[in-house]
Amino acid sequence: MIEKYLIEYCSPTLARLKTANLFSISYTDREELSSQISICNQQLNEKGIYVTILRMGGEKALIYVYRKSRLEKELQGRETSEFLASYGYEEFTETYAIARLRERFSKREDFPHEIGVFLGYPLGDVKGFIQHQGRHYKCAGCWKVYQDEGEARKLFGKFRKCRAVYQELFQKGRSVWQLTVAA
Repeated sequence: MIEKYLIEYCSPTLARLKTANLFSISYTDREELSSQISICNQQLNEKGIYVTILRMGGEKALIYVYRKSRLEKELQGRETSEFLASYGYEEFTETYAIARLRERFSKREDFPHEIGVFLGYPLGDVKGFIQHQGRHYKCAGCWKVYQDEGEARKLFGKFRKCRAVYQELFQKGRSVWQLTVAA
């Protein structure tokens, strides 16, 4: 069941076009969902893809699918680490940063908009979204764009095409593992 969601929502990450994707999934059995995620990790970790739960509650789970090497590289950037430090991040390792993000979700004070960094969005667009409270953007696609509209539109087109190709190949019998590009 989770494979369909990976194809629909995470194709750009599986194809190595994007750092990460998120999706929300309904569940009735917490153990079963954890088991499915464990199986995904057993299959995909060797290709550099990791799947984790960021938040659970109300029979919905928020699933984060990411390329570990890309996330680690982005977290180590000077501007990114300074930005995340302003939200209480003290370390910039993948393990710590995801744990801190998970903690921010659990507090439920406000949505942790710094998540855009974890999804590979341009830092300027993440900052623009926060500064303008989601308004006054140049265009919107996978995220709201505040800086380079032309580049963002190109990326949005690549992501749409990738998703369409992956959905077609998945329907023809290719597995998620077969469609995942190695790191």
